[in-house]
Amino acid sequence: MLVGLCLLADARANPQVQQMALERTAEGLYLNARLGLTATPVVEDALVRGVPLYFVWQVDVSRSRWYWSDKRLVTAVRVLRLAYQPLTRRWRVSLSTDGGGAGGGAGLQYAAHQNHDSLADALASIGRPGRWRLLDAAQIETGETHRVEVAFRLDLSLLPRPFQIGLGNDPDWSVQFLQRLTVPDMVDADR
Repeated sequence: MLVGLCLLADARANPQVQQMALERTAEGLYLNARLGLTATPVVEDALVRGVPLYFVWQVDVSRSRWYWSDKRLVTAVRVLRLAYQPLTRRWRVSLSTDGGGAGGGAGLQYAAHQNHDSLADALASIGRPGRWRLLDAAQIETGETHRVEVAFRLDLSLLPRPFQIGLGNDPDWSVQFLQRLTVPDMVDADR
């Protein structure tokens, strides 16, 4: 399934969703996704000058109800911090499952760090939350329709204050993606 979207690129690059699928197993529900991300020269220049960027993956799983609005079962959030390390000339991606961010990013507790040799490798890592566990199998009710809403964005509110001014409508800094998926009825027997 390919869907065009505008992520950190001008109109000529037009990155695409390379993979977006839900996998239902006997253990639970997993998200497999892969986005193609590239950086505009403005964003790359800010990164090289030491400004970290914060990307947010947010997944909402809900169950349809005919008599009321859908019931939200779980909201899963991952915050990824991308920073350039000038002394080692490497790109560092840090993962936080905290979901907060009220502390300007500094208060986030990072669970994992990964270093990359190039910006392209770091962006590929950010756009690929492989086999992300969303729900346990017991939380999925048989015979009901479940929906998953996947959102990905660059969180401009976690940038330093001087950068936040005027970036709201700048296409070089615009990163937003939203897709809705339906949970498969059958459990994948291969897993």
